[in-house]
Amino acid sequence: MLKLIECPRDAMQGLKDFIPTETKIEYINHLLTVGFDTIDFGSFVSPKAIPQMRDTAAVLDGLALESTESKLLAIVANKRGADDACQFEEINYLGYPFSISETFQQRNTNASIEESLKRVEEINNRCQQHNKEMVVYISMAFGNTYGDPWDIDVAAHWSRRLSEDLGIKILALSDTIGVSDHDNITDLFTGLIQELPDVEFGAHLHSTPDSVIEKVNAAYAAGCRRFDGAIRGFGGCPMAKDDLTGNMPTEKMKAYFDENKIGTHLDEKSFDEAMNRALNVFPH
Repeated sequence: MLKLIECPRDAMQGLKDFIPTETKIEYINHLLTVGFDTIDFGSFVSPKAIPQMRDTAAVLDGLALESTESKLLAIVANKRGADDACQFEEINYLGYPFSISETFQQRNTNASIEESLKRVEEINNRCQQHNKEMVVYISMAFGNTYGDPWDIDVAAHWSRRLSEDLGIKILALSDTIGVSDHDNITDLFTGLIQELPDVEFGAHLHSTPDSVIEKVNAAYAAGCRRFDGAIRGFGGCPMAKDDLTGNMPTEKMKAYFDENKIGTHLDEKSFDEAMNRALNVFPH
């Protein structure tokens, strides 16, 4: 069954001008009416690193969760962030950015890849203690701009270690800088889905507007059924580089699924309203 994860956190986090907490609450509350499987709504990280997300706990306090089936995901970068997030029963998933580029892992979380494995273990233990599930994002899964070693086998190696050694059940293959294409998406998803059948693999892809459909089609054809997006393609990773390609626009992914008669389970009217509301939230 197709799962669409809407990511207002990813859309907002790199913006320099602070979005008022009430504006975030109103926007995410509307997203909760659309029918997304999960809302990636905020993060418990250092406010010095990501100042836009310093009000995540206050945003959570304002969310109307009694009439939605959408689940909530928050990003954490260490055990302290996990402890903060685990105080809230409303959060279903904790996400951790695990880069297979040594340079980017240091830059993004101030830890080496090996240190990050220990963090994943600690965070996953917290999740199990607090009835949450961990999502690990395999960042730089399709290559990096730092000259760090990368090929399909490198991505597969770390996916195996996370799954087999640490018991992670959801791995989101993440194209942090927009270098994925039809071939490497096909190869990576096909190989890993066959090799690790008990893992739910997701696609968190960044893209230029003209390559969205190609990427979604490649991932879906390879067996991926979990897709992250952001309405109107807003956002990207503030730790990667400045001239970012954007998030995958949810509306373009939806158009692909609708055209191919793949059920998205989204409320059309609420989705159209979310498209309009996004223009009042994000600079464009």
